[in-house]
Amino acid sequence: MEHEYAKLRSDFGRQCLFSDRHVELLVDMAPNPKLALQFVVKDTRDLGVQGCWEMSEHEVNTERFEYDHQGINHVEGGWPKDINVLEMEQTIRFRKKVEKDEIYMNSVMMLGPVSTSPVFTTATSSEKMSKCSVIQLVGQCVGQNNAVDIYQEYFQNEELLDEIQETPSVKFVNKFRDQNQVKRNITNLSWQASGGANLAAAYSCLELQKAPADLSKDSYIWDIENPNQPLTILKPESQLFCLAYNPQDLHCLISGCLNGQIVLWDERVGQHPVEVSASQQSHMDPVYKIKWLQSSTETEAFSASTDGQILWWDIRKLSEPTDRLILDLSRQDNLDTALRAVSLEYNVATPDTFLVGTEQGAVVYCNRVAETPAEKIVCTYDGHHGPVYAIQRSPFLSQNFLTVGDWGARIWADDIKESAIMWTRHQTAYLTDARWSPVRPAVFFTVKMDGWLDIWDILFKQNDPTLSIKVRDEPLSSLQVHEGGCMIASGSQLGVITLMEVSSGLCTQQMNEPDILAEMLEREAKREKILRAMRIGDEDENSEEGPKELTLKPEYDFHNLVESEQRRKQWESRQRHYP
Repeated sequence: MEHEYAKLRSDFGRQCLFSDRHVELLVDMAPNPKLALQFVVKDTRDLGVQGCWEMSEHEVNTERFEYDHQGINHVEGGWPKDINVLEMEQTIRFRKKVEKDEIYMNSVMMLGPVSTSPVFTTATSSEKMSKCSVIQLVGQCVGQNNAVDIYQEYFQNEELLDEIQETPSVKFVNKFRDQNQVKRNITNLSWQASGGANLAAAYSCLELQKAPADLSKDSYIWDIENPNQPLTILKPESQLFCLAYNPQDLHCLISGCLNGQIVLWDERVGQHPVEVSASQQSHMDPVYKIKWLQSSTETEAFSASTDGQILWWDIRKLSEPTDRLILDLSRQDNLDTALRAVSLEYNVATPDTFLVGTEQGAVVYCNRVAETPAEKIVCTYDGHHGPVYAIQRSPFLSQNFLTVGDWGARIWADDIKESAIMWTRHQTAYLTDARWSPVRPAVFFTVKMDGWLDIWDILFKQNDPTLSIKVRDEPLSSLQVHEGGCMIASGSQLGVITLMEVSSGLCTQQMNEPDILAEMLEREAKREKILRAMRIGDEDENSEEGPKELTLKPEYDFHNLVESEQRRKQWESRQRHYP
């Protein structure tokens, strides 16, 4: 049953109509002086009122365990004092003497029934056994023990299924924060060579217009076990933009500054630089990347800058560079038309060649030992829409290299210049840095402007990362992987270094992984060559095979391979059933 109660509009009263009008004085009340005499002054009292729940966030570091290495001295017991255990003749002579003793024989006979009681209870029903039966059964047990190889490895050829099926994971180890009140961007990181535990970081403020006049120029070297205080403070005249540890001298570093100068450091000397390059002979723009070169003296390095120059240096004489290259594609050595370098890559396997990433999105392949300066620029790879922030050759396959720019990462082959052979899908944020894993050929790491770290395993899947983890709320600007492959350090724009440890599956090389990756990259390179031939079409008259033949030949080879594999499996199956 329903009943509606209705009320007329007139029952609500007159409708309110508001409109603008001039100010009108309604009442004017003058103050009464007599009321002021009744005013009583009281003591002031402050009371704080909070309109919402009080919440706070607090982080602490737990106490660290102190480790100490101690050894154990094991001494063999059971020998008399006059017997030297290390002398084999004395031990053999004493053992023969004991074995001839009747007490020893009786002891063995007494221990025989106890140690082999199940055998004895089933073998005979009498409680007392003869001496011959005891010796015979004890000898049988001793023979069985001698027939077993206690050092045999039963699972030597078995695959470690637990490690292969392990879920990838990342564990946060430590955080190292900028000691300055005005937080600065971490533009570069460098691990100490030969598996060292020190991590050097270059701090610089890129927004110079907003930087205060008393902005600190210090950079730090951290011990990964102590996040509270830096191990060494580097005090340059200009902010450091990049740095690198010497691969041979564990205490020597070289760095590039915002004013274009090259600075040499030695931890044993102190906080101040050992030597600084002359400003008139240095770069005219910030030094974006610097690398050590392999040489007999281990004293050579080269640097790249956005002024369009590549300069070679010898740390024994930093007053002027030993060589110079201008990245002018017209080969006229004109700085006005030169490409602006922002990344640099050098591989020990090919010491005469190097790669340069530019602001224009192109990667320049250079050869230092060319006869003329015009021949030093060999070719270019053009595939990014923005600056190439990072470039690195594969530690296992030197003919392939990784680049990062705009919204994705790309893998290139040296002999294919038109396009990359593999690339990731476009991400939602800019990628700022990338590094190959030094222990797993198919794994590389990338960091992005949204604070995420992506771990890619291209043998597992190519479209999406194997693992993505949120590291910081602010953008990540730099990345460096320890040569052991298990430790990753990432730097943010607010001066925080996050040290992470990856799971064992991401730093343990799988079976035949280098060969499988090489086959996959070679297959992708062939695919790009076929697509390039199809684009060229009939224009290439000198080619012996047309695009159709190039397309059909890999397909024909693939079908033949599948048929031969099927025939082989059928033959093996027949051999098992009808030997």
